Amino acid sequence: MKKTGLFLGVVLLILTACKPLSTKTVVTEELGFSFAFLTDIHLQPEHEAVAGFQQAIDTVNKLDPDFVITGGDLVMDALDQTYGRVDSLYDLYKKVSGELNMPVYNTPGNHEMYGWHRAEEGIESNPDFGKKMFEKKMGDRFYSFDHKGWHFIALDAISRGEDGRYIGKIDEEQIAWLKEDLSQTDKEMPIAITVHIPFITASTQLRLGAMAANTPEGVISNSLDVLKMFGEHNLKLVLQGHLHLIEDLFMENKVHFITGGAVCGRWWSNEPGDHPEEGFMMIHVKGEEVSSEYIDYGWTPSWNK
Repeated sequence: MKKTGLFLGVVLLILTACKPLSTKTVVTEELGFSFAFLTDIHLQPEHEAVAGFQQAIDTVNKLDPDFVITGGDLVMDALDQTYGRVDSLYDLYKKVSGELNMPVYNTPGNHEMYGWHRAEEGIESNPDFGKKMFEKKMGDRFYSFDHKGWHFIALDAISRGEDGRYIGKIDEEQIAWLKEDLSQTDKEMPIAITVHIPFITASTQLRLGAMAANTPEGVISNSLDVLKMFGEHNLKLVLQGHLHLIEDLFMENKVHFITGGAVCGRWWSNEPGDHPEEGFMMIHVKGEEVSSEYIDYGWTPSWNK
């Protein structure tokens, strides 16, 4: 590997000194566990992406986490491609990701939405249009599960705007489901959320200045309403993707908002720039304490060797 470390200087912002998360709640499983967060894979036959993803998978298998959570943008691209191309991309992702030796929990990203940006007559009548393709190929677009004393919630942060293009928003169906899910979750139980488009980010302000506004496709527009639903619960961790950047926003022992880089780096170009190297996050949990590291799995395509 080229390098493996704690964010390796790529962290965009830490709002306070890195304190451990509160341990006032006793978690039933004290032995701890680790899991991998793989976001923005953008799998495709081109650019040696399959070999790159396989190398990431081999690295994950060697690290042997309890499970993998993906952060969306699994394929490149369903928004503006033919049905045949999109169908083959999903099948390719399922085949290659099947090499992971542990359970995989997938989250939808904007690049999984079939046909939203495609000008093709009658495309909206296709039974697999939009999110239906993801549901057909991958399963539920939002769900929850428990693991060693933690409650994990995967949400679909992708909605369709009035102009037909994607925006960041948690839809009403999920909000109703989330209310029910939380009603059945112990209020002391630590919670982790996975989404593709971020709930919150400082990347816009760091690039454009403190007064810069975020865009509808760059953040979840109803983030405050959704996060307020966790007010009486023990939300500890939010894992985000979409930006191809590494970011840890943390304030006063409350919630870590971690944006997890990108497995594909700069879309499998292997070019240097202001994006991190191709990589993924390892998340380590001990009781209610969380630590994370960005793993650069060392991919170099043949044309760049």
